[in-house]
This record gives sequence, structure tokens and C-alpha cells, in this order.
Amino acid sequence: MATARQIKILTVDDHPILREGIASIIQGEKDMVVVGEASNGREAIEVFRSKRPDVTLMDLQMPDVNGIAAIAAIRQEHPQARIIVLTTYEGDVLARRALKAGATGYILKDMIRTELLEAIRAVHLGRKYIPQKIAAELVDHYAEDDLSEREIEVLREVARGTSNKIIASHLSISEATVKAHMKNILLKLGASDRTHAVNIATTRGFLM
Repeated sequence: MATARQIKILTVDDHPILREGIASIIQGEKDMVVVGEASNGREAIEVFRSKRPDVTLMDLQMPDVNGIAAIAAIRQEHPQARIIVLTTYEGDVLARRALKAGATGYILKDMIRTELLEAIRAVHLGRKYIPQKIAAELVDHYAEDDLSEREIEVLREVARGTSNKIIASHLSISEATVKAHMKNILLKLGASDRTHAVNIATTRGFLM
């Protein structure tokens, strides 16, 4: 049972062991308490409605409804919701999408033992929390052109090893259009070839 002075926390992750680990860390803090858990985005939306946590810890890659969609849905219904993303992905693209959806914090799972408590307290006080490592990635790619949805579709096919001819068939476009998309992708990502483009896109989070 939460006291009036405790920060009420909801943890959302499809791995029970991670949720247990977070609960054990928070258990030792007098000013925090876990009031609910969810294993996917759809559950997170429902549990948020019933528990009204002060801070939500949200994974991104989950079955059913992903973290970014859940963040957007929760923030639309509860504009003051404070949500910290916990993820393994360092790329700027997912961080940017999460922040745009309404996340107020973003930390990597390998930072949980060193930065989680600080992030919770900061976000609860109304501040944003973005570690220097993630902030640097966002700044490094701030002025770059984003990939379009169609370009991402083409690159997903390339990542599977699909030829331009087959990609054209799958997407109902001409092979010349596929080549034009690839030219734009290489330019936007600063990639030297198709494999390099896939590697960059994966690292930055375009293909997650």
C-alpha cells in the first residue's frame, strides 16, 4: 500500500525477471513503491487507468501493443503522465519517437542499477531525464533527413536479402522506383552500399 509521500510506480516489460529486478531495487527505497505491473502495451494502458501511477517505466519492444504506441495512448488519455523508457536500444530514432510520443525519460537497461532511481526522482519532479550517451546520439543526427515509411519498407526487404525485382513485386512499385529509394536511403544514411545501409539503420533504430 502506497503512502502519500511515496512515488507510485508502474513497471511495463514482457520479461518477468526484469520486472522482479526493478521491484527489488525499488523495494529498498522509502520514497518509492511499485503499485502495478504489465507485460505489454495493452495491459499497461489498462493498469495505468486503474492504478494511476506517478511514474511509469516502459519497455519499447513488446508483443501486442509496443511501448511507443502505449506511451502515446496513455498520454492522450492522461496528458500529465510521466513515463520513462527502459530499453536496450541506443539508437537516436527510437529515442526520438518515444520522446515525441510523450516519454519524459529514456534510459538503457544496462543503466538500471546506476541511473534508474535518479531518473524516477527527476521525472517525478517534472524534469526530463536523458543520459548524456542518448542525448549525444540525438544531437549527432538532429539535422539529418529522416527515412520515409516507404524507404523503411524497402530497407526491411533489403535486410532480408531480397532483390530489387522481388522488392518491387512485394511493394507493388517498379524496380526503377526501388532503385530510386535505395539511392535516397544511401544518401540520407551516408552509407556506401546496401549492407552498410542496413547496419546503420539497425544501429540507429529505423528497423526495430
